[in-house]
Amino acid sequence: MTTVLLVDDHHMIRAGLAALIGAADDLEVVGEASDGELAVARALTVRPDVVLMDLSMPVLDGVEATRRILAELPATRVIILSADTQRADDALAAGAVGYLLKEGDPRDLLAALRSAVRGTSQ
Repeated sequence: MTTVLLVDDHHMIRAGLAALIGAADDLEVVGEASDGELAVARALTVRPDVVLMDLSMPVLDGVEATRRILAELPATRVIILSADTQRADDALAAGAVGYLLKEGDPRDLLAALRSAVRGTSQ
């Protein structure tokens, strides 16, 4: 079972992602966070296989949250889920293994979560 931490400042987005991921037999949402600072704290508590991270959030953005999580949990994989590609390079440089657009196909998101744990890319 692949464990996933959802990080997005919009409750409705997190709820939708939780429903999508929860319907998969091999994926489990083990936590949620509404900003980058909470994401770091929650990741250290639940130690997820994958963090699905928004970039634009209050308190601490997704790039810095990615850096901090990976500094403490280097085996964790971070996939960025964002509305645009403006900071894709920053996120990948911070250690994210993938970058998906929120307008993408939900099947691609599920495939990316599975691929991240296997160490392959989509």
